[in-house]
Parts: sequence; structure tokens; C-alpha cells
Amino acid sequence: MSGLFEPQFFRREDEGPDPDFYREPRLTVHIDDHAIAAVTQLYRELLPAGGAILDLMSSWRSHLPDGAYSRVAGLGMNAEELAGNPQLTESTVRDLNADPRLPYDDTSFDGSCVTVSVQYLTSPVKVFREVNRVLRPGAPFAVTFSNRCFPSKAVALWRATTDHQHAQIIAAYFHESGNWDEVRAEDRTPRRPHYTDPLYAVWARKQG
Repeated sequence: MSGLFEPQFFRREDEGPDPDFYREPRLTVHIDDHAIAAVTQLYRELLPAGGAILDLMSSWRSHLPDGAYSRVAGLGMNAEELAGNPQLTESTVRDLNADPRLPYDDTSFDGSCVTVSVQYLTSPVKVFREVNRVLRPGAPFAVTFSNRCFPSKAVALWRATTDHQHAQIIAAYFHESGNWDEVRAEDRTPRRPHYTDPLYAVWARKQG
């Protein structure tokens, strides 16, 4: 871990093997339809149409714009969930907390995303470095999050901080992993008269 982060920041209440926790498929969405639509719109704006996209920490739904990309590689924890995702053109089961290396060649992708899952990474700086490696110059990496999580698997740093601080933490992951252009953060929560799940985004582009 980098000098900015202490090892204890990434401890979890449940330190059991992650493959055991994710063995049973969870065929449910983790944010409501309005927040999902906000995710999709953000990805439509940031991830280049027709490109090759890496959907990191993927599951049975990706919330990407339908039919927008030539390749969508999903990497997640549960083979059944990944097999049921209609947007993926390929999938890989990988525990990034056990091995943060990505099984892809350098400069393979035109964009990448992590959807409401970054709070589970125990070596996020290493993973962000790997994402940078597999992206082409100028390609975006977008991280979205809400106020939902599996508390026992979320890292201590995430559980101890607010949504505003969560955005700052993700920005720090970008800064510590290096080789990113200006990091941006936005509150993309849908503006509606009734409650919707909040939706926040932090993104940057690989330096050209």
C-alpha cells in the first residue's frame, strides 16, 4: 500500500475468503432504477461508443448503454452472475483482493468502469495502477458509488467516512496510482421530487 494509506484502513469485519462470500449468485441490483439510469447516462458520456470497455468488479448487470461497445470484458467474483450478464462479450472470474493483477495486455481498452463496488478493494492503488496499464492513452476510468454496501466486506476506511469523503478517497486512489490526468468528482444523484438512491462518480483519464 502507498504511503498515504495505512494497512489498517483496508481491514474488514469479515476477513474470510472472498470467493466463499461471493459463491452464491446475487441476482439483484444494488441501487434503484433512477440511480441506475444516472449510471448509464454517465457511462454514455464518458466511455467512447464503439470502444473496448473493461467492466471491473462486474456481476449480472453492467448498467452500460445497450449495444454501445464493440467489446465489454467483465471481471468479477461469480461465474454464474457473469454468465447471465447480457452486455458482456467475455468474462473472467478473479479475486482482486487476492491478486490485483489484471489478465489483459497493455493498452487493451478504450475505457473502464467500477460500479458501486470500489469499497470492497483491499489493494485499490494496485488495482488502479493495473487499470491504467490496460487502458489506452486518453481512456477514461469511471468509478461510481452510492450509500449501499455489504458492511462486513467494505474496508474500514470506507465504513468510517461520509459520501463526500468517499469521493476524496477515490480521488486519492487515482493520485497515488499515478499516470492519470485531472481527477473529477460529481454528485450525479437524480433530481426528483421523491427519494432516489444517491449516485456519485469520480473519474480520470490515462495520461496521453
